[in-house]
Amino acid sequence: MYINPLFSGSSGNCTLIGTERGLFMVDAGKSARTVSAALSLAGEKPEDIAAIFITHEHTDHIAGVGVLCRRYGIPVYANAPTWQAMGPLIGEVPPRCVRVFESGRDFFVGGISVLPFRTPHDAAESVGYSFLSGDGRKITVMTDIGHMDSRLLSCAAGSDILMIESNHDEELVSSCRYPYPTKRRILSDLGHLSNASCGRALCELYSAGVRRAILGHLSRDNNFESLALETVRSELLNQDIPESEFALAVAHRDRMTGRFDV
Repeated sequence: MYINPLFSGSSGNCTLIGTERGLFMVDAGKSARTVSAALSLAGEKPEDIAAIFITHEHTDHIAGVGVLCRRYGIPVYANAPTWQAMGPLIGEVPPRCVRVFESGRDFFVGGISVLPFRTPHDAAESVGYSFLSGDGRKITVMTDIGHMDSRLLSCAAGSDILMIESNHDEELVSSCRYPYPTKRRILSDLGHLSNASCGRALCELYSAGVRRAILGHLSRDNNFESLALETVRSELLNQDIPESEFALAVAHRDRMTGRFDV
């Protein structure tokens, strides 16, 4: 298995999950043309995407879903509240491509177990995903999180690689030009996970077997890659977890990050 973040940030999100039996996509938050171009750079084709899994209905996660689905006949998986919320935004989807799941219950696609788990975010019913292969390898994608709790930590536990939100620096949000309601939303329990909160979560997940993480969904205005890495690494070091014991990478906002094999 592998994970390859094609885009990750407030301007668009799209992540590839590759398995021996198929190629999956988590979100398609850029135009279909942009996603197709990124797939080409990754050596893949949109025709080979076996499924698109939607985390929630915000535009930066669904902008290209409708066109990709209609053009290539790709099945789209989402829970019922998300389908209801995103339907008017993505246009008509062929009935044969509609897949509805219940959050919290796993299902199989192409021989891979998929577990969608609810995340605290200001959307209809946002989710993260864990992908588990038959031989026990696990990849988890968990962004757009207002706060961490024991349930989310349990879902991510044991992941061979975890893509986790490290959206912003709290001081930068407090001092930025955003209107106060926007700042309050970002910092709320239904907003986005800060660098420091991400680091503290990874400290706990280290005890649950996680040793590799990709920091994702970085804010364009209130974060930058070196700051996210530095803050998260500092939290790990504070808990006596050295760099050699925990591999960190950052998903780029506007371009392909690269392939991480499991």
